[in-house]
Amino acid sequence: MDTRSEEQEKKRFLELAYRAEKTGQCVYTEFHSMHGVALAHDAARGICEVTEWGGYPDAERMMIGFGTDGNSGFPVTLIRISPKQQKYADKLSHRDFLGALMNLGIERDVLGDIIVSENTGYVFAAEGMADFIMESILSVKHTAVNCEVIDSLPEDAKPKRKQMEINVSSLRADAIVSKAFNLSRGNSKDLFSSEDIAVNGAVLKNPGKEPDEGDVISVRGYGKFKYCGALRETKKGNLVCRIEKYV
Repeated sequence: MDTRSEEQEKKRFLELAYRAEKTGQCVYTEFHSMHGVALAHDAARGICEVTEWGGYPDAERMMIGFGTDGNSGFPVTLIRISPKQQKYADKLSHRDFLGALMNLGIERDVLGDIIVSENTGYVFAAEGMADFIMESILSVKHTAVNCEVIDSLPEDAKPKRKQMEINVSSLRADAIVSKAFNLSRGNSKDLFSSEDIAVNGAVLKNPGKEPDEGDVISVRGYGKFKYCGALRETKKGNLVCRIEKYV
């Protein structure tokens, strides 16, 4: 998101914050990346409470609520899309499910995360779009599917994180990314130059930036991890950091 787009987004968030403060009712947005959520908190600071929810705790795309209704009020629906006959189904990917949904002509911002597990897609969508999606999705790729609304993401479909400790020479983002994915520092820097690295959903171009504890760092083609901070210094002057790598 460029600077101009960010300012426009913050202006819109500010308007929603004032509306919530004036009416005393929670106002919800469409789905946003973690970067959008950070902008919302910044825009509404001192005006009203801001919360976010994407349907499950580790969601990358979340609705934003201005006001005090809490998570229970978020209009998020979870739809399970599964092959009618798994035995004869194509191998279905995130791209296949997203493509089938985009072919309906709906906007990406009414969709949250799409999780694929055991050839089944779990789609978080804006509540008002659920009936349309369920009536319209008859197949994904060449596979006939069933759609149903479910209450929560099954345990075995939830993203898993592996806790790791890495030894780095500094807390620069390129050093941390390099160790997290066993890359050379040169290859790590190239990923920054090609804008393949994002922190909390926003592209990070500066390899020397130090991440904050809790930041989620995504590296296109490699995966993502949560940075949990520095733990201690080694005898050689290096730093041991903890990360939680999504697997």
